[in-house]
Amino acid sequence: MTLHIETPALLFSATSLILLAYTNRFLTIAQIVRGLKKTYDQDHSKSILLQIKNLNLRLSLIRYMQLFGVLCLFLSVFAMFCLFLEQQIFGIYLFAASLLCLLTSLGISFWEISISVTALRLHLSDLVEDNNPKK
Repeated sequence: MTLHIETPALLFSATSLILLAYTNRFLTIAQIVRGLKKTYDQDHSKSILLQIKNLNLRLSLIRYMQLFGVLCLFLSVFAMFCLFLEQQIFGIYLFAASLLCLLTSLGISFWEISISVTALRLHLSDLVEDNNPKK
């Protein structure tokens, strides 16, 4: 089995865009947490504290998503370096490891998105209950 030096390079643009999306997600959530913290300092609401805990978990997940995304990029570059030095076996293994890191990053991303959707549905359930007349 042979691997061409261009193959690991294919991950560069995709991984860079994914990392940019992760960073935007992180910055948005960080801003929401700061706003909720100010609100919590004023009225010490338990629901706000639960929201902050949920967002804290999501921030941790995003950090791991970024970690595995950067590791994917690093391993792809290292695989290209090995292929440049004509170390085919090491290049193949490093490229496979970079793909596993990308899969891990995407899996954690799916987990974080599902937490987000669950939280939004819970938040919106109050509206649904308010609009439905009680029998």
